[in-house]
Amino acid sequence: MSDSNTNIRRPDWLKIKLDTSEAFQATKEIINSKMLNTVCVEARCPNIYECWNRKTATIMILGDVCTRACGFCSVKTGKPPTYDTMEPIRVSQAIKKMDLNHVVVTSVDRDDLRDDYGASIWADTINQIHLSVPGCSVEVLTPDFKAHVPSLEKVFNAKPEIFSHNVECVKRISKSVRKQSNWDRTLEVLKMSVDFGLLTKTGMMVGLGETDEEVFETMEEVACIGVKIFNIGQYLQPSKNNLTVKRFVHPDQFKVYKQFGYELGFKVVESAPLVRSSYHADEQVKLYNN
Repeated sequence: MSDSNTNIRRPDWLKIKLDTSEAFQATKEIINSKMLNTVCVEARCPNIYECWNRKTATIMILGDVCTRACGFCSVKTGKPPTYDTMEPIRVSQAIKKMDLNHVVVTSVDRDDLRDDYGASIWADTINQIHLSVPGCSVEVLTPDFKAHVPSLEKVFNAKPEIFSHNVECVKRISKSVRKQSNWDRTLEVLKMSVDFGLLTKTGMMVGLGETDEEVFETMEEVACIGVKIFNIGQYLQPSKNNLTVKRFVHPDQFKVYKQFGYELGFKVVESAPLVRSSYHADEQVKLYNN
């Protein structure tokens, strides 16, 4: 997880504590036994040790090969194999075994599944979790499904407790960060979720070449469409093949982002260097409900 390919040194506040304790190993064993993928591993998340020791994980469905090649992401890209219709059952079994109260489910982009871009598997997964673990709230971090309304409605109608889709970065640099996506389409997806009545969340990274003013403008734009939960963290280059870090934002600036977010009306704002989309997601639900 080194940023040795950047021209600037990683600051001390980004040091990660490695902790492969018994709880970490137990979570790993359950995930592996159900043959599941996690974004924790595939995206080389810096919080994997903390989260797995807390018996929380972000399950990644629809395989581990993405049809898109975003510059910030280390997930494999290419032509995915066929999907597994039994995956929703395995996911729900793992969540039940882990005794979770809240789970985050995400996926690779499946632009190859042109009928619904994988939305049926998404809906089945949400429904299976609600059926098998009724006390567990479900947060989904979805692709954009190319803003295909029937696909989005399949997911919406399964009624996840939180619908999340990330803007990822400011609009000006979006095309260089995620060439096969569309920033305005992302906002369209978020607005559809809000209009459907779902609690909606988004997040972004800094350190990719944006200015603080652009960060504030992005926060304003998503707040205006009714998004209630906002996450912002430092981009870290996961491999030499990914985009380099342009700047390391000081923790004090993340506090400024957080205060500004609450002034805009967000109900929950997570803002710190190591914050990621699903970081402390279970606590965010509690914060919102309180």
